[in-house]
Amino acid sequence: MKTNQLLASFLFTTAIGLSNASFGAEAKGRPMTAKATPVSSVHGSIFRWIAGRSELASLDRADEWLNSPPLTPEALRGKVVLVSFWTYTCINWMRVQPYLRAWAEKYKSQGLVVIGVHSPEFQFEKNIENVRREVNALGVDYPVAIDSEAAIWSAFNNNYWPALYFIDAQGNVRDQHFGEGSYEQSEMTIKQLLAEAGAEGVGDDLVSVDARGLEAAADKANLKSGENYVGYKRTQGFASLGGAVRNKPHLYEASAQLHLNEWALSGDWTMGSDGVSVQKANGRVTYRFHARDLHLVMGPAAPGTSVKFRILIDGQPPGGSHGMDVDEQGNGTVSEQRLFQLIRQQGPIADRQFEIEFLAPGVEVFCFTFG
Repeated sequence: MKTNQLLASFLFTTAIGLSNASFGAEAKGRPMTAKATPVSSVHGSIFRWIAGRSELASLDRADEWLNSPPLTPEALRGKVVLVSFWTYTCINWMRVQPYLRAWAEKYKSQGLVVIGVHSPEFQFEKNIENVRREVNALGVDYPVAIDSEAAIWSAFNNNYWPALYFIDAQGNVRDQHFGEGSYEQSEMTIKQLLAEAGAEGVGDDLVSVDARGLEAAADKANLKSGENYVGYKRTQGFASLGGAVRNKPHLYEASAQLHLNEWALSGDWTMGSDGVSVQKANGRVTYRFHARDLHLVMGPAAPGTSVKFRILIDGQPPGGSHGMDVDEQGNGTVSEQRLFQLIRQQGPIADRQFEIEFLAPGVEVFCFTFG
């Protein structure tokens, strides 16, 4: 087959995988859940034939490594490798993390190496100290390659968080999965590749995880609100009177009534392309949602500072429905740039009105997620 025919075949195979993958993961802010169609080992073979190197070779382009010295293709030769693309504010990845942790522990003695490639979405996720803090806080104990400029992401032609790439002992990408779910199928793939590599005693049993807190699976039966950014570039359902004013301070007023999945600002805010920042005390964000959990990606505008806030649900303190980052009265503090769990409802799930009020300026808000 001629070179251009092989290249066309490779691109066509990749296009099929990415098209199906759009239903399987968070792609530039769209939360997805279904399993993507696996890509065959032909993908890895053709890529190496064209470029003269495997996807694993891109690990040499990591900015830094956490939990491990740098891992090279030579060091990984003969190992089964599971590459997990993540970014630390992604709730979809957090719900996959218990399985990654369990697989890394169970199969490490049989030749599995789990590598987390941290490819950030928000600018603040490029801060290595932020990543170090969250690696510890979120229990990421396997090797992490810091990919702040998306060099490894690009080499894998990846587009999603979370994304799993299953690589055999010869360095071929044999399968991929985007998004949450299909954990049994993923573990069976790991077992198959380990058996092919000559590992003994792989067995038939599967890991069992006890996922809690942020890692608990979403309540899909009651989930009617999807991820929503609050910057003007990607937001949906913005309902403050008069609409958005871009890139300059503005005094906003919320509508008298919000419909499901609408949100509004009240008070003095600046809306940028990726988020909003509160300019004066008592600025509020209101959101009409339908889900068990409500999370908010936010942080102080200036490192080392903190701002207190309080939340209400249907006009009342959250009580037993408070998330892990607030108390029963709805009080909390923003002192880090990360994802905050603000609501975890205990009772019947219905349309609810959430409100967060910042008691001082100096907070940036980026994204709502639900579960």
